[in-house]
Amino acid sequence: MAISLRKANWGLKFFAWRYIPLIGFCSPKIVRMDSKTLEVTMPHTWRTKNHLGSIYFGALAIGADLAGAFLVFSKAKARGVNANFAFKDVQGSFLKRPEAKVHFTSHDGDVIDQMIDESLASGERINRPVSVVVTCPSLHGNEPMATFTLTLSVKAKPTKK
Repeated sequence: MAISLRKANWGLKFFAWRYIPLIGFCSPKIVRMDSKTLEVTMPHTWRTKNHLGSIYFGALAIGADLAGAFLVFSKAKARGVNANFAFKDVQGSFLKRPEAKVHFTSHDGDVIDQMIDESLASGERINRPVSVVVTCPSLHGNEPMATFTLTLSVKAKPTKK
């Protein structure tokens, strides 16, 4: 995956404002992306925090969604594959109140590669869980604030030439 963070963030902004404005409203930013890992940050502002001063559940779900799915988008594009994907379910554990900028990290790039390969080979939709860990490094270092497990559903097809 030879896409720069700058291009990835422009792609994210375009996608958000064009298709899902609520994502853009939360101002996420990709800070790390390689073949195995995607890390997205979200600021702690009036747009993302709740009445208790912590990041709102809906904003946490948006961040988890992005961390779990943006690698599918970028990997499919890099491979010249058309990949339709969605989440079938989500499980979340909220461990501490994130009261500053949050980081959403998924290390499931290999799982996503396998899903795309299996779907291309079989022509079927493939479902697998991906995990996302939410941290608040400025307050609690790498201690998890929340964890999410999302069942990612991918169907990939070669692009028409």
